[in-house]
Amino acid sequence: MPIDRQLAKDRVSVLAGWEDLAVREERVGIHPGDPILLSPDYRIDDVLSRYLCKSSFARLAQETKRNYTDDYCLFFDFLWGRGKWWSEASSDDLWDFEDWRTRSPRNPARVGGARWNRGVAALARLYEWAVQREYVLANPVLMRTVIGRTGEARLVPAARAKNARTSEVRWLTPRAFRRWVDVGLRGRGADGLPDLRWAGRLADRNAAFADLLFSSGVRLTEGASLLTVEVPRLQLEGGRYYAGRLARAVTKSKRARTFYASSVVVGEIEGYVESSRARVVRRAQAVGRYDGLPMRLVTHETGRRRLLLHWRARNGVVGHTALAEATVDERMRLFLEGPTGPEPLWLWLNEAGLPFQPASWEGVFRTANERCENVLAPVMSEPPLCTPHMARHSFALVMLVVLNHIMDRRMGLTPEERRDFRLLYGDPWRMVQDLLGHAQLETTKHIYLAPVADLQLRSLLADFQPADGPLSEGELTEVFARLARESEGIQDLDDHLVAR
Repeated sequence: MPIDRQLAKDRVSVLAGWEDLAVREERVGIHPGDPILLSPDYRIDDVLSRYLCKSSFARLAQETKRNYTDDYCLFFDFLWGRGKWWSEASSDDLWDFEDWRTRSPRNPARVGGARWNRGVAALARLYEWAVQREYVLANPVLMRTVIGRTGEARLVPAARAKNARTSEVRWLTPRAFRRWVDVGLRGRGADGLPDLRWAGRLADRNAAFADLLFSSGVRLTEGASLLTVEVPRLQLEGGRYYAGRLARAVTKSKRARTFYASSVVVGEIEGYVESSRARVVRRAQAVGRYDGLPMRLVTHETGRRRLLLHWRARNGVVGHTALAEATVDERMRLFLEGPTGPEPLWLWLNEAGLPFQPASWEGVFRTANERCENVLAPVMSEPPLCTPHMARHSFALVMLVVLNHIMDRRMGLTPEERRDFRLLYGDPWRMVQDLLGHAQLETTKHIYLAPVADLQLRSLLADFQPADGPLSEGELTEVFARLARESEGIQDLDDHLVAR
């Protein structure tokens, strides 16, 4: 096939320009994934860029950085409407912004206390940094002293909302979640049968990921950044659950923790790896999509308690990365030499065979919600709705009910024996806290499990008198149905069915 020489020269020029841009970005400390803000007149502020790329902001979790950047844009746009640059903000500007953001009838998209508190925390971080380096004269985010849970004094923004509620938190019972997966992610119809008009792609990947969140309670980024070598393989006694380990670098608390996934979910993940994942990898290799990527090809592993991945970069540089210390960005660059060429170690891949960005899962869940609404609205008054964090909340609810059942029924404990058991091993609330990786029990109780925080699950379960052995699936379903009837925010199925 003849080659257009001018086109070839243009391509070389473009590639050279990009290469030069990459060198300049590296020199000033801008890395892939760093946010860049443009003013409405298309200017870039050097100070803001320095904050976003080189301050403690750059070390925040990717999800936090994205959320904070959105908050900055909103406030800066508000200031721009007043003819001010970000560095000219005053405390009056912030209070006016707080009024507009949370109460003003002129704002059609007002937010609640929790969302506002996130935004003011983001602004406090930025302006504290700017004041320390004398880029601004005064911090527009006024601070006040409060007493923490353990009696220590700490500073918080004076504009922090006191009415941050958890009303937006929602839960799904297991059967409501299963319906959501079947219809929204697997493309089934309202009758539960395959829909021949379904044109969804990578349904096995999407369903396996959602089931992982619901089964294990891991956060979105924690589950989304798993490597193939981190898929749980240690089967617990009884065979119903597998234990896995979350690396310190990808958890919100920056502490490694064990998670547990059901054997069914582990089987789903393995099925995905052997089918659609293998297919997109072969396709990417065939078209040379991995050629030229800035990959780190893992050559071997060493260590047992502290696993080291030894790799070789394309430029010949040799190094190693501790698996527990590998960040999300580093994980995306790790490859392994497979039977037909290099392939990503990143577990979840897109249709091009490249790592599926953690933030992209939000779009998968939104699309599934839209499909559930369209398909189930004719037969349900409230079709199930799910987000990645709702799957985590729902896991907490399921585990609390199951752990209470195990302690009360399967172990046959008397009230005195149960008190002793709690002293020795902790009660179900603390077990769920450990599974979720929460630093404070109050977070587990009053946010994740608010609907049942004041309910006596022991007496709730005591309504059933099955034979010796665990409650049947039908009996547990009735427990969750009753919780849904008596608590606000829990989605179930029965009460939402409407006549055709």
